[in-house]
Amino acid sequence: MQAGEHAGSGQVFRAVAAAVASVQERKPDTAPLVLDVGGGSGAWAVPLARLGCAVTVVDHSPNALAALQRRAREAGVAELVTAVQGDVDALADVAPTAGFDLVLGHGLLEVVDDARAAVAALAAACRPGGTVSVLVSGRLAAVLARTIAGKLTEALALLSDPEGRLGDRDGVRRRLDVEPLRALLTDAGLEIELLQGDGVLESWVPGSVREEGSAAAGLVTELEALGAAEPGLLAIAPRLHALGKRP
Repeated sequence: MQAGEHAGSGQVFRAVAAAVASVQERKPDTAPLVLDVGGGSGAWAVPLARLGCAVTVVDHSPNALAALQRRAREAGVAELVTAVQGDVDALADVAPTAGFDLVLGHGLLEVVDDARAAVAALAAACRPGGTVSVLVSGRLAAVLARTIAGKLTEALALLSDPEGRLGDRDGVRRRLDVEPLRALLTDAGLEIELLQGDGVLESWVPGSVREEGSAAAGLVTELEALGAAEPGLLAIAPRLHALGKRP
């Protein structure tokens, strides 16, 4: 699983970086310990290592882990990144229980067999007072995107299926809505600190506008920052991002 290949928007990274900064304030003499489950080739791990985190990436793909190590070396943070072959289904076998200040499960819930068990495993790896970060594909955005593209049969299938699948041929096991995501975290004993959209408005900006230069890019960034937490827009975010604190 190469869940970490999509590092989300700046809005998501800022939220994760703020969680790291909180740990650094509480424990200024030690590197925050981060676990990235399904972290792929390090799209999240390397930037977090640059912030001073010691990051363990668990992924079942040896090719992805090899790419991660190359990426970490090129970024000069190889000593802060540890690659471990494994899977969320047996996370306790490769990562210590309650051993991490921050646990990432980005792009993970779409591909696992049991989303509830996966979130429980993420929560179990997190220390009391630590944070679990989950980034997952949104169901209604997928419906809207296919409707706009004129793929009405696919849009109907996604809207009709409770887990937002296109049937057995769909490589994604589920796309989530806001309330099911909230329930997954709270059922795992996590207290939700943040629930925001990723690409809420940015994803719908026409390519022609993106090509207009830095002024347009700045407006897109500002628009996304305001829209990310807007309740009325959250439901149609292409990706949903949640931070949950372990009591």
